[in-house]
Parts: sequence; C-alpha cells; structure tokens
Amino acid sequence: MRKLKKWSLIVALSLSVFIPLAFVTDNLFEVSKNLDIFATLYKEVNTYYVDDIDPSKFMRTGIDAMLNSLDPYTNYISEAEIEGFRFQTTGKYGGIGATIRKAGDYLAVAEPYEGFAAYKAGLMAGDVILEIDGKSTKGKTTDEASKVLKGSPGTIIKLLIQRPGDKTTVLKEFPREEIKINSVPYHGMLNNDIGYIRLSQFTEQCGKDVADALRDLKSKNQLKGIVFDLRGNPGGLLNEAVNIVNVFVDKGQMVVSTKGKVAEWDKEYKALNEAVDTKIPVVVLVSSGSASASEIVSGAFQDLDRGVIVGQKTYGKGLVQSTRQLSYGTQLKVTTAHYYTPSGRCIQALDYAHRNEDGSVGKIPDSLKTFFKTKAGRLVYDGGGVDPDIVLDALSYSPISKSLIEKNLVFDFATQYRQLHQTIADAKVFKLSDEDWNAFVGFIKDKDYDYSTKTEDALKALQKNASSEKYFDAIQSDFDVIKNKISHDKEHDLQKNKPELIKLLEQEIVSRYYYQNGRIINALNNDDEILKAIDVINDSALYQSALLPK
Repeated sequence: MRKLKKWSLIVALSLSVFIPLAFVTDNLFEVSKNLDIFATLYKEVNTYYVDDIDPSKFMRTGIDAMLNSLDPYTNYISEAEIEGFRFQTTGKYGGIGATIRKAGDYLAVAEPYEGFAAYKAGLMAGDVILEIDGKSTKGKTTDEASKVLKGSPGTIIKLLIQRPGDKTTVLKEFPREEIKINSVPYHGMLNNDIGYIRLSQFTEQCGKDVADALRDLKSKNQLKGIVFDLRGNPGGLLNEAVNIVNVFVDKGQMVVSTKGKVAEWDKEYKALNEAVDTKIPVVVLVSSGSASASEIVSGAFQDLDRGVIVGQKTYGKGLVQSTRQLSYGTQLKVTTAHYYTPSGRCIQALDYAHRNEDGSVGKIPDSLKTFFKTKAGRLVYDGGGVDPDIVLDALSYSPISKSLIEKNLVFDFATQYRQLHQTIADAKVFKLSDEDWNAFVGFIKDKDYDYSTKTEDALKALQKNASSEKYFDAIQSDFDVIKNKISHDKEHDLQKNKPELIKLLEQEIVSRYYYQNGRIINALNNDDEILKAIDVINDSALYQSALLPK
C-alpha cells in the first residue's frame, strides 16, 4: 500500500512539472464525471426504453459516433473484426483466397488469388455463390459474406456455386488456408534497360520484398533506371515505409519523424541497413489514391532528391495510428502523432482539430501552408499531400465506359469469353481482335447501360436554373433543339471510345487466365504514365532538371 501511495505521489509530482496540477485534477474529474453520466444513461435507456435494445449494437453505435468526431482513422476494432485488421497490417488472413462481388440477388467470385484455396478448388471469376455452408447468400452484402468466408486455416467450407450459362449447381467443399497477399504483386522489365516494381500495400516484410525485387532486376539486367509504382497504394506500416526508402538511400539517413501529445513517443526513423542501390535513377509514380506510408516514401524521395515524383498530388494523410489493446479481445486504433518528412513538412491535408461550425472538416488553407527545402534546395510545401515534380492529368473514363463497368458488362463479357476460349496469348501481348470487339458490341446490344454525358448534365442544370429564374418558357424551343443535337448515341459513343474500352476488356479478359499478375502486365502496355516515366529516365537532362531548384 505504501509503495502504491509513493508511486501515485511521484506521478502527481511528475505531472506537475509539465502541467499545472489544477488542470490535471480538473481534467481527471471531467473524465470521471462524463464516464459516470455515460454509464448511467446507458443503463437507464437499456432498462426503460419502450422497445428491446441490443446492448452490443447500442454500445457500438455510441462508440462509433464518439470516434467519428475525431478523424476517420481512429477506430474501434471488435473481436469479430480482428481478422480484417490483421490482413491490413500483415497481408495475411484465414479464408478462401478470392474477392467477391454482387451478382443480382446473390454473390459471385470476382477474382480468385492464384495458388490459394479457391483457385485450387477450381473456382473461377463469375461463379455465382448460391450458398455458404448451407445458408443462402440471397440478399447478403459482400461484407456479410466476407465475414463467413474468412476463418481459421484448415476449417472446411462448403460453397454451392453455379457457373454462368450452366443451369446445374456444384457443391465445392475445401479447407480454408492462410492467405498471404504479396505486397509486390509484380516486378519486371518495361524495356531492355528500365525496370518496374509495383507495391500494392505496406504490410510486414514489404521492405524486404522491394529489396529482393530490385536485387533480382539488377542481377539479370543492365539497369538504366527503375519505375517504382505507388499509384493507388493506401499505405500501411510506417516502419516498412522507412525500410523501403532504405533500399535506395544510405544507412543513417533520417527518413521520417513523428510528433504527438505524448512527448516520450516522439521519434526519428533512420535508415538502419546498407542500401541496395543509391545511384540508380528512380521515378516514383503516385496518384490521388497514394496515401499515408506511400506519402512517407514519395515525400522522402522528394526531400532527399533521390528520385523524380510523377503523377498527381497525393492524398494528404500525415497522421500516425497506434494500436491499443482493450478488454475482451478488442482493440483501439488511435491517431497518436503527425509524421514529418526529412525536410520537416507534414503533408496532412485535412484539419480535423479545427472543424467548421457544421461539423465538417476543412482543408489547410493555402495562407497557412509553409515552404520547406529539399536537400538540394528545391521548395516543397506542407499541408496538402506530396506535389509531383512532374504533374500528369489523372486517368478518367468516359461516361459510357463507367456505365459498362458499373453494370458489370465488361466483367460479364470476360466471363463469357473465358468459357468460349480455352487459352489466349501471353498477358504481355494479348490483343482483342476485331472479331472479339464485334462480339462485345453484340453482347451489350440488348443490355441496359444508360448514362449521361457531362454536356447533358450541364444542360439539365441549365434547365433547372432557367426554370427557377422564370426564363425557361422563353428559351424552351431553343433548349429542345440543343437537347436533341447533343443526346448521346450509344453506337457512336462505343466507336468513339473504342480504344479505351478495348484496354478495359483486354485487362479483364487477361485476368481470367493469368490472374493479378497478368492484369498488371497487360495494363503496362498502354499506360500513359508508365510511358512518361520511361521518357523521364531516358532523358537524363529532364531527369536532372526535375531535381534542381527552380
């Protein structure tokens, strides 16, 4: 007891050094008071509310609402959700090894992972899942089904499936496995002397995966440069981001630092190992979907002038999360710090600490952004993601392509194509023939895939505004003429957007035969951003000028 009192006194004295004791006392009282109010309210509502309440669901609603007032990355993880969280950090989970999607009232296999349980059991993209362990999937969401499909490796799962075009059903019974998704789904050569590494997620050991990929490319080729693809990568483990930068920069180089409320947790992360290559030219591809750890890597490359960043402004997530263990096997993923790139900038774009009066979150205004300098003296800015050294327009699909994708018609045609063609050419060289294109046009001819163009949307807005301002009656005849002239013609739009649609079809069809690797390999053939990256590496003057102060 004396030891406990002594320890309490030491804590109190320590706190008083940094924070006024009155503040600490008031804060602890407020916490205690509000916890008591919350518990009392919960008990009273649960006891006296007119209808029955599910205590777990009721509490979860309260927890989620409380955390939603902070930021989107501070989350409560229930015991049932631990498996999904484990997958985000390790790339591993217990399950069948396939993505699923809606197929009418039921669910369907979207893509089996090559070499894993679903693949071994003979499941194919497009297979409709009618039952899981004897229970119908009708009306189930993909999230609901995903929870049932996942489970401990070795446990048996039974799927009743129906292949499109076949009226018979087949019962597939097979064991779940530990599924490990490769963080580097593909690495290879773009041409004779430029290598390519794609990183899809920052999970455990991904730094080693990138290092191994670079060593493999170096051992087999005379490399002129590397294209490192982080497009769409949502991030992950901070220490693995450091390990990846370490593949390309010297041991001892500071890569990122973190600062938060708890000063003892503030830390500088330095490269700990010998680099694989510190000289080879590198182009890092980024997009608006490149976030968190992707921004640590691209920001470090930029600040250290180690490579040229190409693409679009990144997402702007400069927050660090830590996991705290709670009771009953649950966890809290909580934002504990901001991270800072080597130049000292934080790229966080949204200011969650200062919400607007309506509760919405605003971006960091330009007036509050600060400039920093890279190692070579180039100006870079905080408060809004990583700005590429060479900016490219983002890929955008035409309205007709978006509609055909959303209606699953590109997916369904690829499924039919796989049933009619036993084999195709290699993923790198596969091309859709004129006969195949005509078959696709015939396939969608009687299908519903309506859409509106941007011009049609603008015309609708004009009609709405003119009506509200009482001008429409005067211009209706002219309006009708314009409307008739711009009304979209599906056949015309198909031909106008044929090259774009052919790319989509080729990638979807190739994935039926060569899975994720094949899709990536085929997509590289006609990728404008890849072509630009190759040009930057081939043009040494352009590469060097991008790294010089302006």
